Amino acid sequence: MASTAFARCCAFLFGLAGLAVSISGCTSPEASSAFASAATPAPATAGLAANPTVIAVTTRNAVKGARSKPWFGTQRANQPSNVRIQMSPPADGVFSAVGLSDWSIKAVEAIPFGESFSAGSGGRRDVLVYVHGFNQTFETAALDAARLSDGLKFRGSTMLFSWPSKNSVFNYIYDRESALWSRDALEEMLDQLVADPSVGTVHIVAHSMGTMVTVEALRQLYDRRGAAMAGRLGAVVLASPDIDMDGFKSSIARLGGFSRKITVLTVTKDRALGAMRDMAGGVTRVGIAEKAQLEALGLRVIDASEYAGSGLNHDLFLTNAQVREVIRQVMNEARPPAIASGDAIH
Repeated sequence: MASTAFARCCAFLFGLAGLAVSISGCTSPEASSAFASAATPAPATAGLAANPTVIAVTTRNAVKGARSKPWFGTQRANQPSNVRIQMSPPADGVFSAVGLSDWSIKAVEAIPFGESFSAGSGGRRDVLVYVHGFNQTFETAALDAARLSDGLKFRGSTMLFSWPSKNSVFNYIYDRESALWSRDALEEMLDQLVADPSVGTVHIVAHSMGTMVTVEALRQLYDRRGAAMAGRLGAVVLASPDIDMDGFKSSIARLGGFSRKITVLTVTKDRALGAMRDMAGGVTRVGIAEKAQLEALGLRVIDASEYAGSGLNHDLFLTNAQVREVIRQVMNEARPPAIASGDAIH
C-alpha cells in the first residue's frame, strides 16, 4: 500500500528540502556487542500472531463516528477515545518483516478502557505501547504499531497512543504543539496501565516527536507515582528523539533513578533531525547527539549509525532487523529477572 515507511520518508525528505530553503543549509561497545550477537527470533505463538489486534488511545477527533476510514482525523478531540483495531495480516497468513506494506485495518470499534487489558484466563499480560512521531495519520500509526510488534515478536498486548498530527511536512509547529497538548492523556493512560492488576510489564517505544510527549508524560507520572511507576514499567526506548537536548537534560534530571530504564536510539546521519536542528537555531536534537553526552546522563545508547543508508535514516527501528533485535534484547533485560529469559518477549 502507498503508506509505507519508505514512502513517508521520501515525502518527508522532499518536504524538508522545501522548508529549509530559507535556512542554512555514536557506537557504544555494549550496543556493538548486542548487534553482533542478536538472539534467535522467538516463535510467533502469541501476540499479534494469535490475535492481530491493536488497542489505541487517541486524542484525535473522530471522523464519521470512527466507523470507517479515516476513523480519526487531524484535529484535537475534546476527550480521548479508546478503540480496538482489528488488523489484517498478509493475505498468505505469514507475518512479514517490519517495513513491508502488507498490513491493513479491518475494523475499528470503541471500547471501555478497562476492557482493553483484561488478561482473562491467560494471567497477566505485558503491554507494548507505541507512540508515533511527526507527519502521521491514525492509519499509518496503527500500521507501524503492528509492524513494530510483529518485528519484535512481542508476545503480549500491543497498544498505540496516537496524538493529532496534521500529516503534512508543512505543519511541524502544529504537530509539536498537539503532541505537547496530548501529554496529560498519555500520562493518564500509562497511569491506568501501571495500576491495572491484569497488566504485567509495560514497555514503551516512542519515535521522533512522539518521544517528546512520552518524556513529558513520564516526567508527570513520576511526580505522581515515583517508585511505584518504576516497578511496573520495563524498557523505554526513544527512537530518533526529536527533542531539544537542553530540555531533555532537564527532564532526565527530574526523572531521577527512573532514567536508567531509558534507552536512546541514535543515528548520526539522521537527515530529518539534521534539518530540525537547523530550524531550531542549531540546538542539537537528542537523536543525533554524541553518545558520550547521553551516556553521561546515565542513559543506555544504541548507536545504529552503521546501518544508515542514502535515505532519511529516521526510522531504522522499523526497517532494520538488526536494530529491532537489539531493541528486543533491551526489553528482555528490562523485565523482572524471574521472567526475563531466553529470547521470548512476552
